[in-house]
Amino acid sequence: MPVPHPPSGCFDGARHLYAVRVYFEDTDLSGVVYHANYLRWFERARSDMLRLLGIDQRAAQEAGEGAFAVTDLALKYQRPARLDDDVLIESTVAEVSRATCSLVQKAVRDGELLAEAQVRVAFVSPLGRARRLPAHFHAAFTALLASPPEGSVNP
Repeated sequence: MPVPHPPSGCFDGARHLYAVRVYFEDTDLSGVVYHANYLRWFERARSDMLRLLGIDQRAAQEAGEGAFAVTDLALKYQRPARLDDDVLIESTVAEVSRATCSLVQKAVRDGELLAEAQVRVAFVSPLGRARRLPAHFHAAFTALLASPPEGSVNP
């Protein structure tokens, strides 16, 4: 008997795309998506983007290397999502430093921007101090910076 696996999204050039559907549990009394659920969707998309990049967060934590922590977040809501909407979470790497990675994440419905987040994550030691990204993490993020979006022309 086939067993389905959770969706991980996919890459379109440098953009990671992750689809979500709005369920009743995602909405508030007024029937629109509760604001905190966008943060959950963005977190899931980032986690699955890392998984597709070959970055094993659990292994890094268990080996004592460290973990990612959100250090800065700005979120702007544009339009509400509602029950049964199909929402696409687009994640792109905006900047990479020795210990941090900045991303832009958008929630989009049929080409219409619903919400946009500017997120910076730092790699931190088990004691919570910033530390350098492991080399393969840094290389994976840097490669996304260098990749033009699918269908674009490099000048």
